Amino acid sequence: MKFDILIIGAGPAGLQAARTAADADHVARVGIVDDNALPGGQIWRQGPRHRATGAARELLDALRAHGNVTILSGTRIVQALGERRLQAESATGAIALEYGKLIVASGARERFLPFPGWTLPGVTGAGGLQALVKGGTPVRGERIVIAGSGPLLFAAAATARAQGAHIVALVEQAPAHAVSRFATGLVRTPAKLMQALRLRFDLRATPYWRDAYVTEAIGETRVTQVRIRRGGQTIVLDCDRLACAYGLVPNTQVGAALDCGIDMKNDALAIAVNDWQQTSRDDIYAAGECTGVGGMELAAVEGRIAAYSALGKHEAARALFAERERYRQFAARLHAAFALTPALRTLAQPDTTFCRCEDVTFGEVARHASWRDAKLQTRCGMGPCQGKICGEAAAFCLGWSQQGQRPPFSPARIDTLMHAGKS
Repeated sequence: MKFDILIIGAGPAGLQAARTAADADHVARVGIVDDNALPGGQIWRQGPRHRATGAARELLDALRAHGNVTILSGTRIVQALGERRLQAESATGAIALEYGKLIVASGARERFLPFPGWTLPGVTGAGGLQALVKGGTPVRGERIVIAGSGPLLFAAAATARAQGAHIVALVEQAPAHAVSRFATGLVRTPAKLMQALRLRFDLRATPYWRDAYVTEAIGETRVTQVRIRRGGQTIVLDCDRLACAYGLVPNTQVGAALDCGIDMKNDALAIAVNDWQQTSRDDIYAAGECTGVGGMELAAVEGRIAAYSALGKHEAARALFAERERYRQFAARLHAAFALTPALRTLAQPDTTFCRCEDVTFGEVARHASWRDAKLQTRCGMGPCQGKICGEAAAFCLGWSQQGQRPPFSPARIDTLMHAGKS
């Protein structure tokens, strides 16, 4: 399949990029590749009881009205094949994709930090809880503790509460003064302020503890209690689920594999871009959370800038710079307010599972000098997730840098890899 502009990711950045490109050039062949069954990304994730509404619905309808846009859902990028060629895999088989310009909008994933009991059934990320609920997992009547850091806690709580769950507490690790300062700064972004006010009003009866964090999940066959450190107190809460995640980290795998520059941004690796959202590769652009986590609005405007730039329409792109800067300032305030406390580095015990895929403990990993040494000696990071979870935990807890990810980027069928060898 050949495209003039190929977009990886169907979240706000990718969808806005596709619409902008299709509107600006009606003859350009535009393709979107996304590994979810339906477009929308995490923020607009669709499921049996969650169909797109509002702005998301309008955007998707507009894309479907364009005859020059192809959406490949349920399709994931497996590896790079060479100059402007990628290999993808869907349920029906391997697909070779060729492009003139590529826009990487691969989004972000949750950061998980290890603590005793974090691998018990019933313990997920906050975004993971959202995905489960939107995918149809019943939570009516369940007691759920949501812990970690950032506005995602409220979004996950609202999603679960709407399906009948009882939110026992929202547990935020950031101190109260930092959260208050961030809330006050929302007046500079009215759309964000209205979102925050609606969420806080809907969850006004839910305890919101700041300067607090989970130290242990307790249970035999699944989580039944959670131990929380709040100030100088230890509190134990009964629960049926614990959703616990500490912010988001950019998905850089595809960009790195295509030799795009990677920089440290807000304590996480991100795809480096210039003012035009162009990477270090002339034919590759990047937009959204893979270039640095900053929220839906920032991702959307970056997607539009990337599309205009890829088409050579630089004046149209420049007209969006001020809006992008406003949301970048919001992102800076967000990261400053919800910076992770060093106390979270000390939660894992020697016998705490660190690498879920290979069943390696924290003690086994910590006795090594680097991420590479730990992988060679313990197989930590060499399972199906390829270090996406334990690698970020090692970076935070042990200060280790990572060496990137080798293809295939996700588990793939042998037939798909054989197909690559023939093409």
